[in-house]
Amino acid sequence: MSIVTEQPIIGNIHSTESFGSVDGPGVRFIVFMQGCRMRCQFCHNPDTWKINDPKAKHRTADDVLEEALHYKSYWGKKGGLTVSGGEPLLQIDFLIDLFKKAKEQGINTTLDTCGNPFTYKEPFFSKFQELMKYTDLILFDIKQIDDEKHRELTGQSNNNILEMAKYLSEINKPVWIRHVLVPFRSDFDEFLTRLDTFIKSLNNVDKVEILPYHTMGKYKWEELDLAYPLEGINPPTEERVQNAKELLHTSDYTGYLTR
Repeated sequence: MSIVTEQPIIGNIHSTESFGSVDGPGVRFIVFMQGCRMRCQFCHNPDTWKINDPKAKHRTADDVLEEALHYKSYWGKKGGLTVSGGEPLLQIDFLIDLFKKAKEQGINTTLDTCGNPFTYKEPFFSKFQELMKYTDLILFDIKQIDDEKHRELTGQSNNNILEMAKYLSEINKPVWIRHVLVPFRSDFDEFLTRLDTFIKSLNNVDKVEILPYHTMGKYKWEELDLAYPLEGINPPTEERVQNAKELLHTSDYTGYLTR
């Protein structure tokens, strides 16, 4: 009689960061997954786009957790594990395995996603429901509220992304909404007002963040021999950043773990 050994789930990992301070509450261990279908013009990690990149590290959840736990003493009460990308939901089986094992060890779990892979179709949706059992917080990136402009900015529709936002509201999963403010792309009062209306229709938003566009990742486009689509566009002024914060009423949201 042969014994069937269950094979471990392997994740394609771009890199890790030991002391993240901007990707969720507290100090975080951050796992950057490899692969993304979006082509955001302002992306500062285009090196994470390629789905089957031979440079990616093939790692198990146990391996990643072992590394993360080396830094647990620095996390405090609010810190923990954040998985970002790339787009983590493209590797949902690995996410489930990682987050389930993390919760067994009492680790706070945060998912940083743009929601592009979301669908109600199976088998994805059942897996997504399973993942939500082990996810404490979602950092949810809404790149553009207008579908046509979203396609221009990212190469993809936002219809299913907004559907995911509505579903997370239905199940009352805490989210931080993040919006990158890009001059001539997303920094228009009309779109910011529409985004504010959409966010107000949700009942699970703990925080709204404006992330001013920057050019610090431009050198990666050059290294990959890619034409930088925002050439000549400068970061938004402080006045425009403040304007966006006011239109999105960011001060109305209290922040995760304060409810």
